Amino acid sequence: MDGTKPAMESNAEETQDEGQESKGCFECCIKCLGGVPYASLVATILCFSGVALFCGCGHVALTGTLTMLENHFSRVTTDHDTLTLVIQIFQYIIYGIASFFFVYAIILLAEGFYTTSAIKKELQSDFKTTACGRCITAFFMFLTYILVLAFLAIFGFTAIPVFLFFNMWTTCAAMKSPDANITSPDSICVDVRQYGIIPWNATPGKACGATLGDICNTSEFYLSYHLYIVALAGAGATVIALIHYLMILAANWAYLKSAVSTHEYQDIKTKDDQDLEAEARSKEGQNSSSYS
Repeated sequence: MDGTKPAMESNAEETQDEGQESKGCFECCIKCLGGVPYASLVATILCFSGVALFCGCGHVALTGTLTMLENHFSRVTTDHDTLTLVIQIFQYIIYGIASFFFVYAIILLAEGFYTTSAIKKELQSDFKTTACGRCITAFFMFLTYILVLAFLAIFGFTAIPVFLFFNMWTTCAAMKSPDANITSPDSICVDVRQYGIIPWNATPGKACGATLGDICNTSEFYLSYHLYIVALAGAGATVIALIHYLMILAANWAYLKSAVSTHEYQDIKTKDDQDLEAEARSKEGQNSSSYS
């Protein structure tokens, strides 16, 4: 009996130590999760996804479009040299957009961590933000606003090839429809020269009837059309992510500015209270000396 009692006490102590360790780990996890800027994290994931879809799908779709034009609408290389150069420039721009937004989204996420940490310190009466930090937040807010406008323009520009491919696809679908009752299929044509993509002297420049149907059945057309749609969706998702970032930055900037004003007021009030207390003590000292 005497031997089992110390053993039971040691087991109880070990169980208590394990409980304290698990409690400490739980509190540490809660503290870490409390410092995560979830709004910025969601915006970053959405931004990465949108930019990846836009850049990846847009790059492949441009290559497929050029291949389709070379094979069916402009067989002479000199007729579409300008178009080839423009597509290559767009592809390089896509590389730049992907690289820039990868870095910029990480910077905004880091800024979200900084602001969340500053707010927690403010709640713990240890607020240490500076005018430089607030200026950085304001700068990112202005830059994000410019990027929203820029990507809105990109979103509208991406809708153009979707519209062109949709017109071509509906024309092919109308030719295949049994209800169309088309007597002369060769009279139905798609002339890409009217869109300004290739010059008017390009040969053949247009596709009619069965040739048009064969083009619509090619993998280049099918893949490019759907990739343009996905790229348009990616551009839209990027715009939403940037608007989300803009709201987060505006809220953070307003909160930091309000918190600084509140702390300045509290410091002035504390100093005034200390001055009044010191003045009252000096008066009490003079009164006690005069009575003595």
